[in-house]
Order: sequence, then C-alpha cells, then structure tokens
Amino acid sequence: MSDLLDVLDKEIVSNGGPALVHAAVESAVDETLYLTGRPTLRQFLRFAKHEAVHPQPEELLAQQWQSSADILRMLEKEEAGFADNAPITKMDIKAYEPLLIEFLKDPLVQNGFNTVPTEVAFIELDRLVVYQHHIDLTYSKLLVNEFGGLPSDEKIFRTALMHDHPQAPVKYSRVHRNQYVFLSPSNDLRFLGTMKLQPENIKEYPPPGNLAGVIGIAVGFGSNFLNAIYTGKRLILNNGYHRAYTLRKAGVTHAPCIIQHALSKDEFEVVAASDVVDNLDYYLNNPRPSLLKDYFDPRLHVVMQTHRRIKQVVVKFEVDDGYLPAF
Repeated sequence: MSDLLDVLDKEIVSNGGPALVHAAVESAVDETLYLTGRPTLRQFLRFAKHEAVHPQPEELLAQQWQSSADILRMLEKEEAGFADNAPITKMDIKAYEPLLIEFLKDPLVQNGFNTVPTEVAFIELDRLVVYQHHIDLTYSKLLVNEFGGLPSDEKIFRTALMHDHPQAPVKYSRVHRNQYVFLSPSNDLRFLGTMKLQPENIKEYPPPGNLAGVIGIAVGFGSNFLNAIYTGKRLILNNGYHRAYTLRKAGVTHAPCIIQHALSKDEFEVVAASDVVDNLDYYLNNPRPSLLKDYFDPRLHVVMQTHRRIKQVVVKFEVDDGYLPAF
C-alpha cells in the first residue's frame, strides 16, 4: 500500500492532472465548513476529533453545536415552509440554445439521466434542501479561480452544468488475488457499478482464454453537474454541492440545474443519495430542513482546518465454480 501511495504522490506532484486538482494537493491541510446543530452532536464531535488539525475542547464544541440547534428550532417556526414549492424557472431557449445543444451532447448527460423525467431549468440556490454536512472551502476557492468575480450568464451555465470533467490523479493496484485498491486525492472517487461486456467490447487486450463474457467493475468519478431532485414539493440538492456553494458565494442567486422529477417513493429511492433515503421523513416533512443558505449563516456552521485525506476504494470479487446435476 505504501508503494501505491508513493506512486500517486509522484503523479500528483509532476503532471498528474489539471491545474485545479494539482493546486488542491499542494498542502496537507484543508479548510472545511461544517454545519452544526444538525446532524447529531455525536457525529459533529467525532468529525472534529478525527479530522480537525487542532480540535477544540469537546465542551466548547458541544456549546457551539447546542447554540446552533437552538437557532434551528427557532427557524423551524420562523421559516416553516421556506423549502416548499421552490420556484422552477424555464430557460430562455433562444438565449441558451447554443449552450444547451453543446451540453446535451455530453455522454454523461445522455446516459446518466434517463431513469425519471428530467429537465434543465433555473432554481433558487438558497431554497435547495441539502444533506451534505460539510463543504471543502479549499476546493471552493479553486473553483472561484475559474471565473473570478461575478460570472457572466454563460460562465454560470458552464460552471453549473457544462465543465470539462477534469479527472483527478488515480492509481490502482492489485493487492491480493481477488482485491484491487484505487487511490485518489479527490473525494469524488467512487464505485460506479458493474457492466456486462461482450468479447468485442474488449479492444487491444489479449484474452486469457476463449471469452464467454466479461463483467466489468467500474470505479471512477461522478458527473458533478448541479443536479437536484424534485419530490414532495421540495428541491433536494443531489450533486454539485461545491459548485452550488461557490456560485452563491460569488453572489449568484439563481443557477441552471438538472432537475429530476421523482413522482413516487420508488423512483426517489433509485435516484437519491442513500443519506437522504435513510432520513426521508426529515428531508420531506421537517418544516424547515437544512438549506444551502445555512452554509452562509455563521450561527449555523463552524470552519476548521482539517487533515487532507486520500480517498480509497477497495474492490473485491469472489469466484466459485462447481457442478450441478444435469436435467
């Protein structure tokens, strides 16, 4: 494992990826914004203990969390229903036609949003329901460098939806007969699922035998489009958290977004993140759930220096062959 880390480190330091990723790994310390008052105090204390470079005393952290929890209870009354019926504004097709045509050519769009009815429209960032508890401010500052100041309409569109999908450095190695380890400085590295392949799908790779079929185990990155799910009168931010935060930080109040309309609980469970599915009652029924605007309320978050981490994805497989009686 240490050899794999050394190789990844050399790749990052040399020419391992785009400038945005390259700059992100120059330091071993990140700056992280963490929402307080929600989720639980235990989760907050655990995060500070294990991730903060210089964690504050638990007593002080508990006081900060409780203060935020008290404010949130007040906001549940004062801002009850604020997340309901968030407006969805149709795009001016004539004004955005060239960008939309280019955007819809992206294979990640064509293949990644076919499960439920989907549209591209403008949403109000402050009213997005959020489930992600922390924001990597170091990465957000790097995104700001892409447009600088208050971006133009075209830059807002490109930042939210139509970027170049820069790939962070990735290294992987076989560590056991049936186990591979993938490493990357990007938190977005993830298991993407399995793919059923045919022999003709395998190019320029000598087969180990007369192939009957191939099962591919895919590891990589998500699209990172600004994507929300509309269900139960609410827009829940599903992906693109750092892009949404960075645009709002730059003064943008409304941004284009891929909106997936989940018309039933079954559909919602297919397209939503597991954190939301596991706490569905809170995100759909709490009078005032966590919102994107909470990231900008100093009463509802703390900022701390955190250790930079390397994301690890371990893939294991098992093969068992035998015989069954013939019919």
